[in-house]
Amino acid sequence: MRTTLQEVLLYLIFLINLCILTFGMVNPHMYYLNKVMSSLFLDTSVHGEERINFKSIRSITDFWKFMEGPLLEGLYWDSWYNNKSLYDLKNSSRIYYENILLGVPRVRQLKVRNNTCKVHSSFQSLMNECYDKYTSENEDLSDFGLKYDTEWKYSAPIINSPWHWGFTGVYRNGGYIFTLSKSKSETLNKFINLRMNSWITRSTRVIFIDFSLYNANVNLFCVIRLVAEFPATGGILTSWQFYSVKLLRYVSYYDYFIASCEITFCIFLIVFTTQEVLKIKEFKSAYFKSSWNWLELLLLVLCFVAVFFNSYCNIQTSLLLGQLLKSTEKYSDFYFLAHWHIYYNNIIAITIFFAWIKIFKFISFNKTMSQLSSTLSRCINDIVGFAIMFFIIFFAYVQLGFLVFGSQVEDFSTFQNSIFTQFRIVLGDFNFAGIQQASRILGPIYFITFIFFVFFVLLSYHNALEKLKLKKPETDEDKKSRKSRDLAEQARREGFDEKEIQSAEQMKKWKERLEKKYYSTEIQDDYQPVTQQEFRDLFLYAVELEKELHYVSLKLNRVMRKVSALQY
Repeated sequence: MRTTLQEVLLYLIFLINLCILTFGMVNPHMYYLNKVMSSLFLDTSVHGEERINFKSIRSITDFWKFMEGPLLEGLYWDSWYNNKSLYDLKNSSRIYYENILLGVPRVRQLKVRNNTCKVHSSFQSLMNECYDKYTSENEDLSDFGLKYDTEWKYSAPIINSPWHWGFTGVYRNGGYIFTLSKSKSETLNKFINLRMNSWITRSTRVIFIDFSLYNANVNLFCVIRLVAEFPATGGILTSWQFYSVKLLRYVSYYDYFIASCEITFCIFLIVFTTQEVLKIKEFKSAYFKSSWNWLELLLLVLCFVAVFFNSYCNIQTSLLLGQLLKSTEKYSDFYFLAHWHIYYNNIIAITIFFAWIKIFKFISFNKTMSQLSSTLSRCINDIVGFAIMFFIIFFAYVQLGFLVFGSQVEDFSTFQNSIFTQFRIVLGDFNFAGIQQASRILGPIYFITFIFFVFFVLLSYHNALEKLKLKKPETDEDKKSRKSRDLAEQARREGFDEKEIQSAEQMKKWKERLEKKYYSTEIQDDYQPVTQQEFRDLFLYAVELEKELHYVSLKLNRVMRKVSALQY
């Protein structure tokens, strides 16, 4: 118990330190900065056409209206609200007067080659061009259009730059790139020139608009990416990413306190790793039989990955930040740094989740707190059986919904969406009108039968199996056997070894057999003959009782000596 309390105390200190470290990386200003920037660039409408903003873009015409309207107005703030000149801008824009535009924004396009798909022979007389969806194999690498500037010439991708996962494809870096000017009028003329010379063509598959901001008031960088995808079906799908990250980690006194927590975290990591290595050496293969030990190993792996990500982000920031800020006339690619910081935040979030789960290991020594683990261990067979039955029916309905409604209802547009949609239906969140509109016959049948099977059959399958005689009801012998297993499991948790547990179980069996033979209420005759085997069992039972009494006597004598020593 003393050892357990020491481990609990040490682990609580580690957990508190980890909580301080993780919450020190996040502050409410990140959300507010993302919110105000998303409102500016996503919700601002084109003057005179209230329906057109970035979210509602559906055609190339809408896209150019956004570029020449809300995007241009949002990027260039060169006067106060009363049209007076701003204070010294030092050749940089101040969005909302507080956020410095770092470098200049960049616009990048990816295209596909002609004849990357095959036109059916019946339509070859009507259409001689075919542009498939974007893949790295289908990407167009040749120059096009005017061919005299970077926006018309292909630029090779950077090796270590992350790919972008969009709605209709996974896009790599590079492509046809141009950067905006520091002057608002020059940028507007650039947009008009590109529009008049058809920079966007049928082969265009995606356009990225990238730029970064820095707010010195809250020491946060906001990395913004607006994405317009041009699927092979036509039209435009828009998406966006707003990442508020703290690249300058150590500025205030609180930041240095967080740095001390990071050092403490590394010390704890070394201590815990040493403990686990010693346990593996001591117990060898038996170490891996405990699920808690596997959780320990998982937690250690996550901690090491988090340390690696944090170190890598800090090194890359120190190496690249000066270069990115050196020239204000070039695009500053902070997306790479923000991307790795988001990975680090995700890893540390998963780490602290499992760190909290590990607390169950220590509180399981308490009888009250061990109810969760004992309940799960008792019903694990029923849970597995229910899960198999549930997911057989669940995935049957997933495929049915995807094939019937996939082309009509957004919630069923992909197989993954269909899975999450059915989980939402189980929780009571569903769009029955959309299902019914997609198929007036199969829609209601699908919905009603799914609800019926999930709620009225699967959730009461235990009783149904007993009624159908597919599962035998639990007898008194089953209850005794289950109770015996529970007691043995509790004894293992409390530190008894297997020999002691087996000896106790053997004595219990002897006792039950002897009581059944000699103390049964059904026996009327006082005289009962004793067989040789029964006498042997009775003798062994008496020997074991003598051992137990001797053991208890030794314990009492030891306690009395300690009490006597304390009195003197």
